[in-house]
Amino acid sequence: MDVHDVRFPTAAAGDGSDAINRGDYSATYVSLGTDGGETGAGFTFTNGRGNEITCAAVRALAHHVVGRSIEDIFAEPVAFWRSLSADVQLRWLGPEKGVIHMATGAVVNAVWDLRAKLSDKPLWRLLAEMPTEELVRSIDFHHITDALTPAEAAAILDKGLVGMDDRLRELERDGFPSYTTSVGWLGYPDDKVRALTRQAYAEGWRAMKMKVGGPIDDDVRRARIIREEIGPDALLMMDANQVWDVDEAIANMARLAEFDPYWIEEPTHADDILGHARIQRSVTQLTNGRCRVATGEVAANRVIFKQLLQAEAIGVMQIDACRVGGVNEVLSEILMAAKFGVPICPHSGGVGLCEYVQHLAIFDYLRVGTSLDGRMVEYVDHLHEHFVDPVRTRDGRYLLPEQPGYSATMKPESIAEYSFPDGPVWRQ
Repeated sequence: MDVHDVRFPTAAAGDGSDAINRGDYSATYVSLGTDGGETGAGFTFTNGRGNEITCAAVRALAHHVVGRSIEDIFAEPVAFWRSLSADVQLRWLGPEKGVIHMATGAVVNAVWDLRAKLSDKPLWRLLAEMPTEELVRSIDFHHITDALTPAEAAAILDKGLVGMDDRLRELERDGFPSYTTSVGWLGYPDDKVRALTRQAYAEGWRAMKMKVGGPIDDDVRRARIIREEIGPDALLMMDANQVWDVDEAIANMARLAEFDPYWIEEPTHADDILGHARIQRSVTQLTNGRCRVATGEVAANRVIFKQLLQAEAIGVMQIDACRVGGVNEVLSEILMAAKFGVPICPHSGGVGLCEYVQHLAIFDYLRVGTSLDGRMVEYVDHLHEHFVDPVRTRDGRYLLPEQPGYSATMKPESIAEYSFPDGPVWRQ
C-alpha cells in the first residue's frame, strides 16, 4: 500500500466555497499494488488541513489488507469490512465515523477498484451484474435490521433484474441526469454567478444548485439572479451546508420559497435527525410539497441514514462515496432508500467524487431504484483532468464510464505535482 497526501489550491479562487468551508480540495489517495501487476486506487476527500491525519489513519489500517488476496477478501466480504470498521482498538476513535471511517472508505474503495479492474468491468457493471446472493453477502446488516433485513434486500435486488437491459440501453443512449453546482459558490461575486448560470443554461443544464447560508438578504439576491437566468421551469436547489439552527432554517426558507427551490440541502447540523424532520415538515407545508429536505454528504454511517429515513426527515438522500466505509456500506444505504421510497441524488464535486458516484447512481437505477424520477447526480467542473478515466457529460447528463474499475486512478504526474508539502505547486 502506498498513501499520498494530494492537495489542490482551490481556496484562492473561491471554488468550493460555501457557508462553512473555504478549503483546498484534497485527497487521501491509496494505491494497492499486487504481484500480478494490477493496481487498485481509492481515496477519501478532505478539505485541506487535516488530510495528513487521514493519511495516518489509512496507514494504521494497512495491515488489514496488505498481504491478502482479492479472492480471500471477497470470500468473506463482511468479515474483511469489519476488520477495518471494527478494528478492536481503532474503533474507539469513531466508532464508525470521522477520520478512521473515512480512511476505511479509502481502503475499501481501492479494493473494489482492484476487483473491478481484474474483472475487466467498470464498477457499475460489476455491481449490476452481480448475483443477488453475492451482493447481499457484501453488506453488514448489523444495527440496521430494524430498517432492512437481508431478505428484504434480496427481494429488492431480485426485482431489479426485471427490465435491467432496457434501462441500460436507455442510459447508453441518453446518459444519466445531472445537475451542476459550479454556478453558485458562495464566494463568487454576483456578475460571475450570472455569467456562469447563463453559460450553464446554454450548455444544456436544466438543474442548478446554489449555496446559501450567508446573510439572508444576499441569499435572496443571488437566488433572484439565478432564477431570472434559468426561467421558471428549470430546477433550482439550495445548499446551506449545516450553518443554520432549526428555527433559523425554517425562517430563511420562508423567504427563499418565492424562488421555488426544489430542495434545501443540509439545512442544519448533520446529526440532528429530529431537526431535519421538523424542517422537512415545515418546507413541505410552506411550498405545498414542492420543496424537500436533502442531506447525507457528511452522514457518518448507515445508522444515521437509517434514522433519517425512519423519521421521514428527508425527501432526497445524498449518499457520499467516501465519507462512509466504502462500497459495502453504500450498498446498504442505497437499498434502505429503495425500501423507504426516497430517491438518491449522490453528493459529488470535490476531488474525484464525480468520478466515484456516477458508478453508484448507475447501479442504483439499473438494479435497485429502477426509476429516474427525482434522481440526479451532482456535477462540478473541477479537477477532472487529474484522473485517468474522468467523467464525461453531454447536454447536462453523465455518460456511462467504460474503462474497468471505479474511475479512481489519478495521473502519476498529478500526484507528483500536488503532493503536500513537497510537490512543486506547494514549494512555490
